[in-house]
Amino acid sequence: MKKPSDPAEPDYDVGDLLGLGSHSARKSHYPAMLARIEELEKERNRYKWLFENALHGIFQGDLKGGFLSINPAMAKICGYDSPEDLGRRIIRLREQLFWRAHDFDQVRHELLSEGRISAREVQLRRADGEPVTVAMTLLRRPDLGVEVVEAFVADITERHIARVRLVQLNAELERRVEERTEALQNANDGLRYNIEQRKKVERELTIAVAAAKEANRSKDKYLAAASHDLLQPLNAARLLVSTLQDSALPVRESRLIEQIHRALEGAEDLLADLLDISKLDQQAMQPDISWVDIRQLVEGLADEFEPVARNARLAFHLRSQEALVRTDPRMLTRILRNLLSNAFRYTPEGRILLAMRRRGTALRIDVWDTGVGIAADKLTDIFTEFHQLLPPQSGGRQGVGLGLAIVERMARMLGCGIDVASVPGKGSRFSLSLPLEVVDVLPPAFSQPVQAAPDGSLAGFRVLVVDNEPAILVSMRALLERWGCDVLTATGPENAVDHCLASSRAPDAILADYHLDHSKTGCDAIQAVRRALEQEIPAAIITADRSDTCLRSLRAQAFPVLNKPVKPNRLRALLASLVSPSHLDSAVK
Repeated sequence: MKKPSDPAEPDYDVGDLLGLGSHSARKSHYPAMLARIEELEKERNRYKWLFENALHGIFQGDLKGGFLSINPAMAKICGYDSPEDLGRRIIRLREQLFWRAHDFDQVRHELLSEGRISAREVQLRRADGEPVTVAMTLLRRPDLGVEVVEAFVADITERHIARVRLVQLNAELERRVEERTEALQNANDGLRYNIEQRKKVERELTIAVAAAKEANRSKDKYLAAASHDLLQPLNAARLLVSTLQDSALPVRESRLIEQIHRALEGAEDLLADLLDISKLDQQAMQPDISWVDIRQLVEGLADEFEPVARNARLAFHLRSQEALVRTDPRMLTRILRNLLSNAFRYTPEGRILLAMRRRGTALRIDVWDTGVGIAADKLTDIFTEFHQLLPPQSGGRQGVGLGLAIVERMARMLGCGIDVASVPGKGSRFSLSLPLEVVDVLPPAFSQPVQAAPDGSLAGFRVLVVDNEPAILVSMRALLERWGCDVLTATGPENAVDHCLASSRAPDAILADYHLDHSKTGCDAIQAVRRALEQEIPAAIITADRSDTCLRSLRAQAFPVLNKPVKPNRLRALLASLVSPSHLDSAVK
């Protein structure tokens, strides 16, 4: 019981404890409390709304047990229909929520030591048993319990899939890079191998080309040597046969001589064609361009083929005119000679025409014949090697098919056009076009072809023949004596000088072979005789050497040249030009 002497104790009640101890106090504190309660209620509702409608999962749980609270987003992340369903199904977070217990243990240990974890990437177990990758931020709440935590969970499955895909793509890219690198290395290895092989092949080709060139040079040397050796006996035989042809023989023997003449002529043509086509293939024959009087050239050819026309009983006509052209006279003569030879060969009867005509700035030379003709589909083939115009059964002396091939190549080298027109059974026309140049004065380097033989006789003219082949000397003596010439023969320069000094008079002309014994030449023999007799005796060179070097050397020394085997009509024309009065007068002067 309270004593009177005890100090008075304050009189408190529940209202006083709440701050509402008196009426005035209640009146002053009640509105503030209500406002505060209302504010707290609004804050609570706001947080509740955020909790319920958050896009990320939010939960509160006990690490020793299960969930304490769960928002709908968390249930959706884990594949449950509602937070209540998730709460009932997940009793222990470690075994039932986390995909790997090891991840849970690491999270628990770090929370207990650090108090929070930010954006930890872990895998949770979905309701269907599949893992879902999330980024989890956890905060320990020791105020609510020793191992109570609050967590914010973001579903990063798409980012995880993209990252896994990116890793896969990177791995695929690395694999492809490795494959491409390996393929590139293999390609480089193959390329290096191919380069080495190509270099090897190029070296082998270089060696092969060098060997081929050497073989061609050897072939050319062999052909040159063989042609000289072959042409010498052919020349002797041809001259002897010509001598016999001019003799009065029985009909049977005359026919045999004519057959021998044709056989020799065929062998000569074949050998000459083979030599020329070989030079053209090796580009060993180059044109020697000079001014040429085409009229004199074709008239010389007409004189050469006139006996051929008489023997074949063919009418041969020439239509010429003045024309001056820059060309190689030797090649041009060969072209026209081949065309005329073909015309006579394939014309059993009728006539042949060699005609010149101007066509604007060009000179056209035509060779017409009334022979067997050429089929239209063969006109492009006749200029190929070893292609004969007609089969052997068509009659006439057959060649080997090189004449027109030589014509085409020489015409191309001279810049001339070649054209052919033909009608089978009626004849053919071969046309050669040469560019014309207008000149007022004859150039000093004008090249004169061999003059045709005049109608006068050669009887009484003294001719010196120099050749190291006894058979040639015999045949030349027989032919020239048949023409009425007085003949001296010699085998070299010294022998020629001795014969001339011992003779009663000097020779009117000298015919000398180019290649003599002991490295001497016909030029040496001619000069030796001229010095010994102190006379500029007209002279010409007869040679089997058809090389450009030889011909240029002889042309530089102004010696007329005849190639072996010598055709008698050409030899007669040459000799006639040498002993003509005008030539002899100029020689004396």
